[in-house]
Amino acid sequence: MPIHLTNPDRRRFLKIAGGAVALSSSASRAADNADAQSPREQKSKQINNDLVVVLNDTHIGEKHPPDSPVPSNLRLIVGKLTTQTSKPACVLINGDLALKDGQPGDYEHFSRLAQPLRDAEIETHLTLGNHDNREVFYEVLKNERRVNPPLQSLHVSVVKTRHANFFLLDSLKETMVTQGTVGSQQMNWLAKTLDEHAEKAAVIVTHHNPRLGGDPLHFPGGLIDSQELWDVLTKRRHVKAYIHGHIHDRGFAKHRGIHIINTLATSYVADPKTSTTGWTSIRLDGTGAVLTTHTTDEGHPWNGKEKRLRWSNT
Repeated sequence: MPIHLTNPDRRRFLKIAGGAVALSSSASRAADNADAQSPREQKSKQINNDLVVVLNDTHIGEKHPPDSPVPSNLRLIVGKLTTQTSKPACVLINGDLALKDGQPGDYEHFSRLAQPLRDAEIETHLTLGNHDNREVFYEVLKNERRVNPPLQSLHVSVVKTRHANFFLLDSLKETMVTQGTVGSQQMNWLAKTLDEHAEKAAVIVTHHNPRLGGDPLHFPGGLIDSQELWDVLTKRRHVKAYIHGHIHDRGFAKHRGIHIINTLATSYVADPKTSTTGWTSIRLDGTGAVLTTHTTDEGHPWNGKEKRLRWSNT
């Protein structure tokens, strides 16, 4: 379920298909003042149109102590993204925003932590996972709810960047139910919308992992209709990659020509001996992408590791 924290002057860098979006007042004020900035100030806010940043599994709770790892990790990452000279075209926060079952205070705390992204005029798009509650989230962030969505019961969109279109899906089956689903209605929408946007590479972004081609191969908490989804994706050669979280680990796989990218959790890991927390940056070009892993522990061996993915032509 994507929520779009956007700014009107940024449409020249990023286009959003599938419905209108709400704007935060702070971002609107910043946009109004853009013309008054000096060339140096404007340069400091240049956008790297080829760069997309992915976070997931923030698991923010209402009563987490300020210095505990879960809110601290997100605060650290947001700080790095908002202070670097070259800002990404967009940030995708891919599900499980809330700690456990989507309480109002969880989203209020998450919103405060994400506010610097808005203030820095960084396009931010959110999806929900199995620890979220759709109705509660919308109640807390009333002004961020999209109008006239392409699907009334599900919340989907296409985020367009220079070299790829990102299709944000809603895989939330039910709060506190580990498995996710795309469902026939969303599957039909996806097929139609992929056909309408075949001019460049397509990247699918969903909180849940597919139950195929990944590690572990058949993680039971993934999409229950993985095979049906893959049948839709593989019929369209411009679909190149599938990004997910949910597993709280990092990994790369490929199934029937489509890359499967398992991105780090921001909050915590299932097994600290084998994984860590952090975020992922994706630098796109016409032939593929370079993924860079950034870890909250700067001394971790994964920190700064790059993975080059080349788009398949078949």
